[in-house]
Amino acid sequence: MKRKVYTFLVVIICFLIQSTILEYVQLGIVKPNLLLILVASAGFIRGKKAGMTIGFLCGLLADVFWGGLIGFYILVYVVIGYINGMFRSWFYDEDIKIPLVLVGISELLYGIIIYVCRFMLKGDFEFMYFLSKIILPELIYTGLVTVVLYQVILRFNKKLEAEEQRSASRFV
Repeated sequence: MKRKVYTFLVVIICFLIQSTILEYVQLGIVKPNLLLILVASAGFIRGKKAGMTIGFLCGLLADVFWGGLIGFYILVYVVIGYINGMFRSWFYDEDIKIPLVLVGISELLYGIIIYVCRFMLKGDFEFMYFLSKIILPELIYTGLVTVVLYQVILRFNKKLEAEEQRSASRFV
């Protein structure tokens, strides 16, 4: 139960930081996607179910506050959480390369989905412009932030796992 409460608080904190503080540190028109980093990291560290659950929470917040249609961002983040959860067996807590690559691929997938569903379907066929001015700069910025944020998420997870093991050993 403690993990669920803490996880919910982390999602809220990342959402608040992304929607307030990061507005002031955006480069051009892009800013790092903390929610995506959180979802991808949760999936990679904890597995498909955790990735999908956190993806649902992040997507719900994004839909309510930024999206026009409830369910669009939920679907995007849940799929990203699930895909990253498939790589759970590759998890090695000291290695930053695999999570960084997975977040990069997730950011690219996220950007393409946003382009297709929010721009191309409305008749905007400037994919190369969108790719060079939004998707790739956001991918780079999110990757740089991932180096720091992933370590925080990893430590947070280790601390919760240690607490869960201590409380489980009390009942045995």
